[in-house]
Amino acid sequence: MKTGSPAPAAGELRWFKSSYSAGNGGDCVEVADAGTAVLIRDSKRPDVAILNVPSAQWTAFVRMAAGV
Repeated sequence: MKTGSPAPAAGELRWFKSSYSAGNGGDCVEVADAGTAVLIRDSKRPDVAILNVPSAQWTAFVRMAAGV
């Protein structure tokens, strides 16, 4: 996992929030598909830090979290 500025620029990406974030005022993490990586940021502070996770690792995490 890496932190820092991704390429492409974070502002050029389409960010998604969990549908579960609506119940807590919209505060949640956001994710964006950057091709070979998934970017993750805090929706309350989107310019502070962005985590850069390889797509294969993100897929494994989501499958584990979903119990698949």
